[in-house]
Amino acid sequence: MQKMGLGSLLKQAQKMQEQMQKAQEELAALRVEGTAGGGMVKAVVTGKYEVVEIKIDPEVVNPEDVEMLEDLIVAALNQAFQKVQERAAEEMSKVTGGLGSNLLPGLM
Repeated sequence: MQKMGLGSLLKQAQKMQEQMQKAQEELAALRVEGTAGGGMVKAVVTGKYEVVEIKIDPEVVNPEDVEMLEDLIVAALNQAFQKVQERAAEEMSKVTGGLGSNLLPGLM
């Protein structure tokens, strides 16, 4: 009886591993957008935390206040990165039944 339990556990672990692989592939293809300044600065990042696009409304470009533009870019990027983290946590939670953040801290 224990062998059946162990076999079942191994099958379940293999299924979880396959689901984890699929979730990681989906996250790698993910693109999320962060905005700042009421949408005047937009940043798009992938699920791998790669910045793929930055859009800046010309109205926010002021040579006298470069620091504000820098702050808006940082805020937009941070918002996008936060969205990736949240999405990764959601996806891993689906696979691990809520244990993902405890089991896989390096992935989220």
